[in-house]
Order: sequence, then C-alpha cells, then structure tokens
Amino acid sequence: MITNRTDINSLLTQMREMKAQAGSAQELRPRSDVEAALGVNTDNKVQTPNFSDMFSNAVNTVNDTQKTSAALATAYEKGDASVSLSQVMVASQKASVSFQAMTEVRNKLIEAYKDVMNMSI
Repeated sequence: MITNRTDINSLLTQMREMKAQAGSAQELRPRSDVEAALGVNTDNKVQTPNFSDMFSNAVNTVNDTQKTSAALATAYEKGDASVSLSQVMVASQKASVSFQAMTEVRNKLIEAYKDVMNMSI
C-alpha cells in the first residue's frame, strides 16, 4: 500500500520559514475584501487566531451539533408535529459527520505529535 506522507523535515522547514516571514512583517495590510474574515483590528494588523481557541471552538461546534440532533430526536419521539423525520435524520447525519471529522483531526494531531517526539535532534 502506498501512502502519500509529507516529509516531516520539509514541513517543519516550511513552518519555520512562514514563522520567520510573519515575524519580520511589522504591519500587514490585507485586501479590503478579506479584512473582516481575517479579523483586522483598528491598527490594521492581522490578528492571528490562537490554535487552542480555534480547536476549542471546533469542539464546541461539534458538541452543539450533537445537542441539536439529540433535541430534535427527542422532540420527534415525543410526537412533536413541528419536527419531521427528515429533519431528525439530517441533523443526525450532520452530527455524525462532524464528530467523525473531529476524531480524524484529533488522530492526525496525535500522529504529528508522535512524529515530532520521535525525531532525533
């Protein structure tokens, strides 16, 4: 079986180069059409998102999706006429897919951590 894995050394080199470029840029001026998406503050500096914040937001989103799915399923089981079976099934599938995606991200993060820890210095 052939797998396409990025060489970890080249990946780390690219990450270091990107960090150096980001550190050397004193002030970034993004295009006006993406300023809102990037979170530009009043000093026109791009706010880089914190990884832990991004990851916790993703986990919270998955949790909210699962809670919504469970609430719809419970409402349908109780005979709520405003909830259809198709709504329940779609919400259930959304929750399932989002949880599977989050699990894969977690697995990849653990794999990357193990690869970095097994590197010789």
